[in-house]
Amino acid sequence: MTYLHDVWLGVIEGITEFLPISSTGHLLLAEHWLGARSETYNIVIQAGAILAVTLIYWRRIVELLANWRQPENRDYLVKLTVAFGITAVLGLIVKKLGFELPTTIQPVAWALVIGGFWMIAAESYAARLKDSSVITLKVAIAVGLAQIVAGIFPGTSRSASTIFIAMILGTSNRAAATEFAFLVGIPTMYAASGYELLKQAMHGGGHENWTSLGIAFVVSTVTAFIAVKWLLGFIQTHRFTSFAIYRIVFGGLLLVLSAAGIVG
Repeated sequence: MTYLHDVWLGVIEGITEFLPISSTGHLLLAEHWLGARSETYNIVIQAGAILAVTLIYWRRIVELLANWRQPENRDYLVKLTVAFGITAVLGLIVKKLGFELPTTIQPVAWALVIGGFWMIAAESYAARLKDSSVITLKVAIAVGLAQIVAGIFPGTSRSASTIFIAMILGTSNRAAATEFAFLVGIPTMYAASGYELLKQAMHGGGHENWTSLGIAFVVSTVTAFIAVKWLLGFIQTHRFTSFAIYRIVFGGLLLVLSAAGIVG
């Protein structure tokens, strides 16, 4: 039965990591019934989702790196580097200061609800802007800062915060904003996962069931690949409104369950 739990956790992580609905709230609720997992376990299944997005964008990544001398590719790489650099530097400072809200039901639920309303307002504003796929330096800086905000406030959703800040600051094209947010997320999340795994290893890390961890990793990778592929097709013709409504409803449900003492 334990391995079935690993499958479920892998599916939940894979679906929710890159969709703008926050993986944190879903994993918190799942672990309430399926049992809490170690920090190493959670990091590794997240790495599965990152691997999936890397596979989806591998052609774009190779194109950018192989043809970096082309002005448009070089400019895009500079913007990616700026966004990642801001996140890396400020992220280390935030970690050292210990400035992060607790990963518990109530703050995560409020972040889901508030984030849902923010998404509706941001997309409504972006819809009135001229369609643009250009990533400006302002957008790159803001995306880097948005990743820090998502790290400080669990439940915010890294993808939601980065996509929508890009959209309201000028990259109003949903596909272009999403691509930049996901490409920035690849090195950011690899670095964060590597940092946390190194920290776990240095502090002993405890004993892991590597079979369970391996199952969850593979399931997370496959599920995330399918989920992100679907999302990239969906946003070509649809707005993010359905995700925003889902966040508000799910966050509200978590608040009700917490108030009733069903989840803590």
